[in-house]
Amino acid sequence: MALKKSTIFYYGLTDLPVMMSIFPVLVFVPKYYASDLGVSLGLVSWIVFGVRIFDVFTDPVCGYLCDRTNTRWGRRRPWIAAAAPVMMAAVFMLFLPPEGAGAWHLLIWMSVLSVGTTMMLIPYYAWAAELSPDYNERSRITGARSALGVVGNFLAQFIPVVALLVWGVGGSEAVLKLVGITILVVMPVCVYLTVTKVGESRDYENSRISTVDGLRLMAENGPFLRLILAFGVSSTALAMTTPLYIFFIAFVLKAEKQAPIMLACFYLANLLAVPFWVWLSGKIGKHRAYVGSFSIIALAHPFYLLLGEGDFWWMLPITITTGFAAGGFAALPNSMKADVIDFDHVKSGENRAGQFFATWSFTYKLAASLGAWLALQGLSWFQFNPDPAGINSPEQLFGLRFLFALAPSAFYLGACALIWKYPITEAKHAEVRQQLANMEQTA
Repeated sequence: MALKKSTIFYYGLTDLPVMMSIFPVLVFVPKYYASDLGVSLGLVSWIVFGVRIFDVFTDPVCGYLCDRTNTRWGRRRPWIAAAAPVMMAAVFMLFLPPEGAGAWHLLIWMSVLSVGTTMMLIPYYAWAAELSPDYNERSRITGARSALGVVGNFLAQFIPVVALLVWGVGGSEAVLKLVGITILVVMPVCVYLTVTKVGESRDYENSRISTVDGLRLMAENGPFLRLILAFGVSSTALAMTTPLYIFFIAFVLKAEKQAPIMLACFYLANLLAVPFWVWLSGKIGKHRAYVGSFSIIALAHPFYLLLGEGDFWWMLPITITTGFAAGGFAALPNSMKADVIDFDHVKSGENRAGQFFATWSFTYKLAASLGAWLALQGLSWFQFNPDPAGINSPEQLFGLRFLFALAPSAFYLGACALIWKYPITEAKHAEVRQQLANMEQTA
């Protein structure tokens, strides 16, 4: 039976404040702590990377525990409800830091935010795979969730744009304060509606496979390995460009206060493109649509090299194109991920969605931190000066332009090659679902 549109909407709501919190951490927090609070670029990059190393331990533990949780409210919803106040406390301290905050403050509260995000996203994304067994409906579920996540990203830009245009308030500090306050208001409302309006299936058994055996089975799952490698490589590329957006606009275009306008256009194009990529995946297959999104963004990025001081509006069509291409990055791989979990279910005899999503979550976080580390360390290697009043040589500015415009395209093309021969098509998935149905009848 098809899910009601209202159920899909309420499920996707939680992604809105989560994505609203993640994006500023990648874009505005590094620049704010480096330029305004005096933490060195190199140290910021190592803090971001070090927090993700901590996730090597927290993500598998969370996946293991949430697959074995059994309460009257289900096994996914209690985790989501418990994660909300942890994330809210971290957002408050990280986005609205007290006077004198520095490197230790950044490290502590980025770690707390990472733990809260792990508690939230692993059960939340695993829940999506359990809402429907249908190949195409899963795309609609993840598409709706991704669209609402993009709304969160868009709001993180739109709110500062309004503040800039109406009150003349701009800059990284203003963005973080405005977005932080908004998250603290929106998150409890969205999480409450998700956990109270969306039912959880009680037709499951707690996993009996050990973590080591589970990881071994995962390593033998060829489609999953191909998918997660492509996802990790492309996420690294996207994470490289994310913190560099604000640097590129501020130092190459000389238009820092207008940065939220450009980023809002990126995420508006991203949002409007999600239905297109979901539709296209139903016509030509998910992995072929995924290849298309990689190809477009890889070909568009080098055009940023043509831009210089005063070219803010010339950047707009490139940004809209890359935003449109990136619309396929969330809905498509998350839907494909649910399909490879079914593939594992046939082999292992268990639905181990939590462990798969823990591995996925860790890969995303590692890619995000690696991309940010490469971007910020790259600026450090080029001896780039992040001080707003500082001067950078043409060579230093070229380093910024190279890191932002050219390096990501190599990653996107690599991801394209990895996913090219992905084997799980709609027909293959139908065979897997039939095998699962036969297993249930035999049990």
